[in-house]
Amino acid sequence: MSRRAFTQAFTLIELLVVIAIISVLAAILFPVFARAREKARQAACQSNLRQIGLAMLQYEQDNDELLPDRRDLKVALGYQPWTGFPGNDPRAGWAAIVLDPYIHSGGVWSCPSVQGSAMGDINRVAQAGGAVTARYWMWRFNRYFNTTPGDGGVFAENCWGKTDEQCVSDVAAYNTPNVLDTTIDPPRPQSTAELEEAVDPYFPNVPSVPVNLRGLAVHFGGRNRLFFDGHVKYLRDVRTNS
Repeated sequence: MSRRAFTQAFTLIELLVVIAIISVLAAILFPVFARAREKARQAACQSNLRQIGLAMLQYEQDNDELLPDRRDLKVALGYQPWTGFPGNDPRAGWAAIVLDPYIHSGGVWSCPSVQGSAMGDINRVAQAGGAVTARYWMWRFNRYFNTTPGDGGVFAENCWGKTDEQCVSDVAAYNTPNVLDTTIDPPRPQSTAELEEAVDPYFPNVPSVPVNLRGLAVHFGGRNRLFFDGHVKYLRDVRTNS
């Protein structure tokens, strides 16, 4: 007597149960995977900023401990003195051009988390037929420093900072005593710096900041910042009062 093998198929209810289980697991795991990918992009962004910091230090060593000046290719002389910023400041990435020889990698200038997005609009500055594409905006190293005469450099002992999308200086200088004393040589009026003043115009959670100027946090509610001593730190977008 021969035996017949019968193949038992899944019932509809069993299939629905399996699909439901898979859906629940996907809902749990996909955000975890997405967060892990963003963590990897955040780490890559920090690596980019460290390379930019090293390039900045090398540039200073080759240029009498001075930061790159601020260039504006839209004006007649090709640059804009520090004390004469136009109201329609294009925030051009001149520093990306002068630092590019120390980096030799175009990918360093873009945060991996904003590439291809509306936040990643390209800021392109051309020089001698070449171009550097930078999404880490580098434009206000000493915008707030009081210098006399009009154009002047900021020396290495002064502090500056960056973000991964909105390039915001960590210091703003005034003629009244505050937090950090800085000296510019040849002698110029003494300047002081305060962290809050420079970053407030872009912080998204400060009520006084116009909506069109509020920075967008691309790394879990915050952004990477490169400090002038070369270290990179993640900071959440909260108002700093010190």
